[in-house]
Amino acid sequence: MEPNMLTYIIGGIALLVGVVAGKFLFAKNTKKQLEDASAQAQSLIKEAEMRAETIRKEKELDAKEKFVQLKSNHDKEVMERNRKIVESENRIRQKEQSITSKESGLEKQIKENEAIKENLNRQIDVVNLKRTELEKHQEEHIRRLEKIAGLTAEEAKSQLIESLKNEAHSQALGIQQEIIDDAKQKANKEARKIIIQTIQRTAAEQAIENSITVFNLESDEIKGQIIGREGRNIRAIEAATGVDLIVDDTPEAIILSSFDPLRREIARLSLQRLVTDGRIHPARIEEVVEKTRRQIEEQVMEIGERTVIELGIHGLHKELVRMVGRMRFRSSYGQNLLMHSRETANLCATMAAELGLNPKLAKRAGLLHDIGKVPDEESELSHALLGAKLAEKYGENPAVVNAIGAHHDEMEMQYVISPIIQACDAISGARPGARREIMQQYLQRIKDLENLAMAYTGVEKAYAIQAGRELRVIVEADKVTDADSDKLSFEIAQKIQNEMTFPGQIKVTVIREKRAVNVAR
Repeated sequence: MEPNMLTYIIGGIALLVGVVAGKFLFAKNTKKQLEDASAQAQSLIKEAEMRAETIRKEKELDAKEKFVQLKSNHDKEVMERNRKIVESENRIRQKEQSITSKESGLEKQIKENEAIKENLNRQIDVVNLKRTELEKHQEEHIRRLEKIAGLTAEEAKSQLIESLKNEAHSQALGIQQEIIDDAKQKANKEARKIIIQTIQRTAAEQAIENSITVFNLESDEIKGQIIGREGRNIRAIEAATGVDLIVDDTPEAIILSSFDPLRREIARLSLQRLVTDGRIHPARIEEVVEKTRRQIEEQVMEIGERTVIELGIHGLHKELVRMVGRMRFRSSYGQNLLMHSRETANLCATMAAELGLNPKLAKRAGLLHDIGKVPDEESELSHALLGAKLAEKYGENPAVVNAIGAHHDEMEMQYVISPIIQACDAISGARPGARREIMQQYLQRIKDLENLAMAYTGVEKAYAIQAGRELRVIVEADKVTDADSDKLSFEIAQKIQNEMTFPGQIKVTVIREKRAVNVAR
């Protein structure tokens, strides 16, 4: 065997012996460790058993204490319940005793009532007997009175009833007048307060619009150019604008006459442009008038938009905005329609705010209440009904539509703001300086007022004074009594209110005077 092989064998044997020796030593150490672990485990088990016993004893003590406490609480509750039961039994006994005493009292009262009833029955029998006797005496008395007076009972009764009826009617008229005066005094006081506050917070202007416009010229030579050869230029201007041009001896002025302020404005601006340009002939006139008309339409839209913006009104249809702008060139009794509508809108908003209503809705209705006066096409409807129709067509609120249509009582008022619009329209139109009233119309109204009073029996004279604000009626003292005077005053005031249209209010005063005249000779 080779030396190297032997060396390998010896090394392997040595290695094997080392492994066996190592396993022996490891087994020996492991046994010792197991014995130590077993001893330690026994010690831990004993210790755990001791702790468990301690805990068990503590829990038993706690359970005993809780039991004792619960038992004590239960005993207290039982005692409290027993006490309440005893108190309830005592109260029940007291109630039973009270009921027993009341029953005895009721029985006594019933017996007394029975006795009283028997006594009353006896008294009723006596009264019936006496009533029968009294009726017989009364019939006998009536027969004697009829024989003495020469009247039957029915005739006397009817005369008495008629007398009482007349007296009651007079008293009722007096009371009615007192109630009306008192209600008017209070209502007028509050209404006057609201109206005065509203008017004071609204600016106003005087009536300035006319049916003519004066166009000033630099010299009278321009008149000839405006008239043209054989008057063709002036005829072309009148045909294109619909306005009458009056050329007279007035120095350096031409009068433009038309009831439509919009047409007068178009004619004025067109003349101004023609005179400035210097070229005045029919073709040029038509061109300038058409251009001016378009410019005025744009201006109308701009005026309407500016108005609604200044008043804070939103969501208005563009056609209604255009109609608002057209109001600027329309007047009523000398009062500019746009200014009147703006003034009415501000009055309505102020009054609605004072009354706790919607001021924006009232202002909207106040601005639109006269749009029926500026329609694009002529209509047979009144301006109030036409305005309501237009407002409804362009989607306005039903309250606004009703207020427009009812502000002259041509529709039934269905919303609270409707009478406000009517009142503010009257305030704006009836204030001093707002409108010019034609003299013939004023005199006719005064005459109608006097004739209305003269139509009553017993009226001797009637005078409308204070520009028609007061009606004084003089009656014949022989035909009209003092009581009839009160009735006459009330009836005349009611008839004026129902049949006549007037601004503000009219005071009716009935004067009855008895004069006794004798001559000493």
